[in-house]
Amino acid sequence: MAVHQRVVHKRRETITALPLYYSGRLLKKGSKEKNFGNFYGELRGATLFLYNDDTQDTYTERLDLEQLRSMELKSFFKKGEPPIFTLILPSGEMQLKMDCADTGEEWRGYILTVVKKEIPKKLQLLPGQMMKLEEVLAQEKERNPQLTRPPLPPRSNKMMPKIPTMPDCFFDVSRQEAEKMLDGSPENGSIILRPSAIPKNYALTIRQKTTSGVSFKNYRVTNTNFGYVIELDTPVTVNSLDEVLSYFMEKTEYRYCPYVDSQPYDTCIITSPPPKCISISSPSHKTLPSAQVAPMMPLHSKEKFHLLPEKADEGEYVMPDDHRPNNLYLAQLDSELQKALKIRREHIYRSMEAEKGAICDQVVKPARHCGAAQQPET
Repeated sequence: MAVHQRVVHKRRETITALPLYYSGRLLKKGSKEKNFGNFYGELRGATLFLYNDDTQDTYTERLDLEQLRSMELKSFFKKGEPPIFTLILPSGEMQLKMDCADTGEEWRGYILTVVKKEIPKKLQLLPGQMMKLEEVLAQEKERNPQLTRPPLPPRSNKMMPKIPTMPDCFFDVSRQEAEKMLDGSPENGSIILRPSAIPKNYALTIRQKTTSGVSFKNYRVTNTNFGYVIELDTPVTVNSLDEVLSYFMEKTEYRYCPYVDSQPYDTCIITSPPPKCISISSPSHKTLPSAQVAPMMPLHSKEKFHLLPEKADEGEYVMPDDHRPNNLYLAQLDSELQKALKIRREHIYRSMEAEKGAICDQVVKPARHCGAAQQPET
């Protein structure tokens, strides 16, 4: 008597508590097997249980798909040819063969969803089948909450990788070019930091002068997450490239110094032109404008003195009278009037004195003549 399917599922649930996502018939072949074996498969969680038939209580084989590396389709969908998927696991390769292309696409969708914890982008399934896949994905994430990681906090500047600051003695040259530079200009220094043949690493070239002659030494400096490792017999780890140079200088008692190109010197003095508002010449003495004063009339002149012209000539500008009271203007006008009156008064006095003198001369001369005529003869 055949056992009912519900009874079989309950018996299988007593063996494992993993949820059942998908089941169906398939063919399986291992790497050491020649032919495919017929099985009834159940995908519970991320584990594939294989049974000899759908009525078997205990599984025949169990495949842990958590470590699945890839699932490749061996033969593409063709009419009359069932799809064959190659599963690459740490234990080896395994092939799964389905009845038809639609069943194979469903198996591939469910397996990749539970393994990668995301629905594959390119699936040839119906909308209802895609909804079931979304339910399986949500159930799997709820069953394993550790799979859903919280978003990482924003990375601070301290956690960001820092670009190393290159010392002045760093040159992007090869070993031969570095040795040529040191040998050509030994006065510029004896240590050159350069890139190594290994990417993201560095090398140090040192020029040494010994009793037997000049020799060159090259040391490798490896860039790691913990710092810079100087590859010596006993490796030395420092934090920066500057500390690499300091280490070599200390070990050589500062007999060797970093190589720095000599800087050229200027041979002429260039002065910038002075600003327009500044004069470099000696300051010149400012000449004050001389006051324009009307010439004084001579005292002997008999012309009448006029304060203001009676009538202005044509084309001559005459200042309009300012009817507003101005103390300074009145004071100047009074002073000029006083001067003019004084000059005229002096002129009148002199004229009067001259006339008096002339009258006296006329009176004295006739008296003299009369006296001479009345004198008696002796």
